[in-house]
Amino acid sequence: MRDTRGHTRKPGLRLWLSGGWITVLVLAALLAPWISPHDPLAQDLFAGRMPPFWQAGADPNYLLGTDSLGRDVLSRILHGARLALTVALIAGVLTCLIGATLGLIAGYYGGWADLVISRLVDIWMAFPPVLFAILLIAVLGTGMTSIIIAIVVIDWTRFARVIRAEAMSQSKMDYVASAQVVGRSRLGTALTEILPNVLPTIVALLTLEMGIAVIVEAILSFVNLSISTDAPTWGGMIAEGRTSVHQAWWVLVFPLVALFLTVLSFSQLGEGLKDHFDPVLR
Repeated sequence: MRDTRGHTRKPGLRLWLSGGWITVLVLAALLAPWISPHDPLAQDLFAGRMPPFWQAGADPNYLLGTDSLGRDVLSRILHGARLALTVALIAGVLTCLIGATLGLIAGYYGGWADLVISRLVDIWMAFPPVLFAILLIAVLGTGMTSIIIAIVVIDWTRFARVIRAEAMSQSKMDYVASAQVVGRSRLGTALTEILPNVLPTIVALLTLEMGIAVIVEAILSFVNLSISTDAPTWGGMIAEGRTSVHQAWWVLVFPLVALFLTVLSFSQLGEGLKDHFDPVLR
C-alpha cells in the first residue's frame, strides 16, 4: 500500500499493537475463572485498600491491590473484561447487521426506501444517545440483555448513515453498470459487487462500535444501571475508586487504564483493518 506521495504505507504496527491487546484481553476474559488469583466477590475487610505489589505494605497475594472491601482489584478487572467484551461483541454484531443492511438498501436501491430509512435515521439521531440509553434501561430494567438492546436501538443509525453514503458512491461505479448489463439482478449486484467494496468500512465501523459499546456499558455501570452492583464491572470499579482516590488510587487507575486501552485498541484495530483490506488501497 502506498500513500499519496508514493511511499509504502505500513499499518502493521498499529494493527499488531491493537490486535495484540484485544487478543490478550479476550484470552484473559475467557480464562478469568482459572487465572484470577481470588474470587472477585470475596471480601476481606482486614485486607482493605492494600497497595499494589511494588509499594510498601503490599501483600504479594494481591498484585494490583485491593479495594475498600478487601476485594482483589486484578480479579475484578479480569471478570469485568468478560462482561465488557460480551456486551461489545453481541451489541456490535447486532448493530452492524441492522444498520449496515438498512444502509445498503437505502444507498443502492434509493427511491422510497432511501427516503423512509433516511428520515428514520434523522429522527433517531435527534435524541441524545446517553440519555436515550438511560431511559431505555429505566424502562427495560437492568441486566446485560437490556444493555445490549439499548446499544443496538441507539447506534444502528451510525452504520446506516455511513454505509448508505458508501453504497451510493459505489453504485455509480462502472463495475456496477457492467454487472447490470450482463443481466445480474439488483440483489445479486448488491451482494457480489457493492457489499465487498463497502466491507472494509463495515469492519472499521464494527470495531469502533465495539469500543463504543464498552464505553456505554462502563457509563451505565458507573451510575448503577448495568448489572447488579456487586458484580465486577469496570464502570463500577471506577465509580468506587473515584470516592477513595486519595486513599487508594489503584482502585480507580487500573480499571480506567484497562478501559482506555480497550477502547483505543478497538478504534485503531478498525482503522488498521480498513487500510489492510480496502481494495482501492491494495
